[in-house]
Amino acid sequence: MEIDGIVSALFIGIVIGVLGRLVVPGRQRIGVLWTIGVGIVAALIGSLLAAGLGVADTKGVDWIEWLIQIGLAAVGVAALDRAKSRR
Repeated sequence: MEIDGIVSALFIGIVIGVLGRLVVPGRQRIGVLWTIGVGIVAALIGSLLAAGLGVADTKGVDWIEWLIQIGLAAVGVAALDRAKSRR
């Protein structure tokens, strides 16, 4: 992976993490770095799932892939918030 791929993955991870955090209702007790980390992981897993389902490479914007990634980020943010609140 080249440097521009890494930078774009970080940017997409930030966007996905923030959108996933906005989807989860209420206040989350996780930091910005955790949100970015969850977003990056959700973006990578969502891309793999979308490729497996055959919806990753379409003409124009891949809306289904974005929805999968945002949904995974929301689940990740909620799970991490729940794990942190139990401590």
